[in-house]
Amino acid sequence: MKILHIACLAGVLWLTGCATTGSLQDPAANPVTSGQDTPSSHKPIIPNGPLKPIMATHAGGGGVASLSAPADLWDRIRRGFAMPDLQHELVQDREQWYATRPDYMQRMTERSSKYLFHIVEELERRGMPTELALLPYIESAFNPQAISSAKAAGMWQFMPATGNYFDLKQNAFRDDRRDVLASTRAALDYLQKLYGMFGDWHLALAAYNWGEGSVSRAIARNQKLGLGTSYAELNMPAETRMYVPKLQAVKNIVANPDAFNTELPLIENHPYFQTVDITHDIDVALVASLAGIREDDFRALNPSFKRPVILAAGTPQVLLPWDNAKVFQRNLEARREGQYASWTVWSVPSTMTVADAAQRVGMSETDLRTLNNIPPRMLIKAGSALMIPRNATTRQDVSSHLADNGQVAFTPEVVTRRTTVRAGKGETVASIARRYKLATASVADWNDVRPNAAFKLGQHVVVYLPVRPAQAHASNAGKRRAAPASPVRRGGTPAKKRR
Repeated sequence: MKILHIACLAGVLWLTGCATTGSLQDPAANPVTSGQDTPSSHKPIIPNGPLKPIMATHAGGGGVASLSAPADLWDRIRRGFAMPDLQHELVQDREQWYATRPDYMQRMTERSSKYLFHIVEELERRGMPTELALLPYIESAFNPQAISSAKAAGMWQFMPATGNYFDLKQNAFRDDRRDVLASTRAALDYLQKLYGMFGDWHLALAAYNWGEGSVSRAIARNQKLGLGTSYAELNMPAETRMYVPKLQAVKNIVANPDAFNTELPLIENHPYFQTVDITHDIDVALVASLAGIREDDFRALNPSFKRPVILAAGTPQVLLPWDNAKVFQRNLEARREGQYASWTVWSVPSTMTVADAAQRVGMSETDLRTLNNIPPRMLIKAGSALMIPRNATTRQDVSSHLADNGQVAFTPEVVTRRTTVRAGKGETVASIARRYKLATASVADWNDVRPNAAFKLGQHVVVYLPVRPAQAHASNAGKRRAAPASPVRRGGTPAKKRR
């Protein structure tokens, strides 16, 4: 029996010695990142080295990971590198640029510590290369409040239209292009879509920056000319040509920081935040207070909120630092008195001036403008969703339709100036009104006559005509030199003169 046991053990050891360590960088071992089609029939891999446990990231391919757990998040990211390296002189140029700015690198990497774990988790869950977790360094320096001159917003820099395509809500109360979870989901969806189109991660990244149509046309031009169609061979704008070299440079620094005299801050391989359910409209300041954190720290994790209140119907969850989430839940459950939200939403019934709206809701004009970002010389259009104070009679939370779709729209305020015109032969109040596109009743009122009255030839008729913005500005400047002949109102009928 002992001889049989020894023979069995020897056979097992012989098989174990044949196990493969297959490189994680080998494209053939990971069809997700290689651009190659997955074979329809399974071909067994014959081991030729010591066996090691498989991480979830590489379970779908032939790659096998290290037996030891990652020391920190940087180590975990390095282990998931799966994109081919770009060999180009621009990579060395960008390596030098980052390496000579240690303060910038330090600020950028420290800022990323709040978000990186979640991004890496999502990438591994989808089987995507972990280099993509470094992409927000290139896009926004990991600043979720970043906005470009072209109006791209958030750490993944979504344009408004692209954000809408990927279901990132942009309304009066929040901008999901800045939301950590929603924007990361949308960015990875988009990158997967682009990789599916081009079968090459470098081209997918070029399309993320330049647009899929632009990259497709550049490839078609090269094909027509008999030229290569790799990233380095395409004719692209300078920004796109530099895009992948920037990412490659950051990847190289993360892979070997000592080689670039760079010190990466410790980021533990642990979630920084967790989600917490919101069941009532609640003030941002109250959430921060109940969680025991500063409001600035709350907004760093929840940068999509534009207003001082969270509308539960539109945003049923918020992010809080891992330990503070339980603190918030305990304090919220213990809260028995007082309201949760100091603010609510009012749908403007008709187009009106800011002064009229402020009077309706019992606010000062200045406060209403500030809270709702209302620019000067604008009327508030009917249907606009304005944030206003919540009073004792307003107990109901904002509806889901308003929370998800509320917008604030404006129309230029009309500035008028008192003018006199001469009446022609047979001219009447009605004909003057038609000539200047005015209301007959207004012309009659300004001239103290009946609406059906007629004017004598050459008679001076008072009218208030719209003034263009530039003229209005000049007119206001001129008030210091000479008083106007009559009061001028914005957006309505001129003040009646005393009788």
